[in-house]
Amino acid sequence: MDRLEAMALFVAAVDRGSLAAAAKRYGRSPASVTRAVALLERDAGETLLLRSTRKLSLTASGEHHVAVWRDVLEKLEHLAPIGAGAPVQGNIVLTAPELFGRIAVLPLLESFLDDHPLVSARVLLMNRLVNLIGEGVDLAVRLAPLGDSSLRAIRIGAVRTLLCASPEYLDKAAPLATPADLEQHACIGLDVAAEGERWTFASPTTPARKRRSVRVQPRLSISNAAAAIDAAMRGHGVIQARSYQIVDAIADGRLIRLLPEWEEPPVPVHLVFPAGRASHGSVRALIDHLGPALRRNLADVEASMRVVPTIS
Repeated sequence: MDRLEAMALFVAAVDRGSLAAAAKRYGRSPASVTRAVALLERDAGETLLLRSTRKLSLTASGEHHVAVWRDVLEKLEHLAPIGAGAPVQGNIVLTAPELFGRIAVLPLLESFLDDHPLVSARVLLMNRLVNLIGEGVDLAVRLAPLGDSSLRAIRIGAVRTLLCASPEYLDKAAPLATPADLEQHACIGLDVAAEGERWTFASPTTPARKRRSVRVQPRLSISNAAAAIDAAMRGHGVIQARSYQIVDAIADGRLIRLLPEWEEPPVPVHLVFPAGRASHGSVRALIDHLGPALRRNLADVEASMRVVPTIS
């Protein structure tokens, strides 16, 4: 076992909280992770990792060494993978928002797995902010502005939040000229809270397009975005949805885009991963596969938004 591999196994054990979890991450045996720890402690001449039946904890020296090793692994992200030319292999844990993952990510992941038969993947499709390190996740797709974090991120595009309804609904509904008019409309919500929900817009008549929030009391609330969009296409009301979710329905006329001048600025989309994780061959290969393809697909959605019919 070389020192670089030992460093990666050691850091994975710290991040995931156990030697067994680090071994699973790399498809190695727990004994190999134990050997990695022993190798690095022998090189350091002191104990770096304290182990009990319940948890792992770093000594002061261990914290220093792990910080250095993270930096080394992070720098490797920008270099050709060690052992380039060898088959890509390993286990990857990926997370994405539920509907974006199903529509945009899973087809690309499936093609990646077809190309790399020695890679296995576990996919977490969930509409919450996942703790990548705490939950052992290698790569995330996030549709939101990023806060301060030690995580690394690659921006791959942006998505819009659109207001829309079916032509059949609009034919019989009251006029909709501003967000305030939503009080006169049947709305379809994605938040099933009894007190209703707030939809946000950007005012076209105020400096810097000041954000405006409108409380709506949906006539129909559905906790699943795809089902809510289906209800809108069947004429049950007005809905707010992300551009990637409804681009095809708008393009073929099943939904009409409303109040485009009131739309908020697009929300950025990033690939996010813990520092040093992209130096792992399988994760780096997946980033290289997903990034360009998602960037093209999101650019196509954005281009489509410039030409579709709207009502303002």
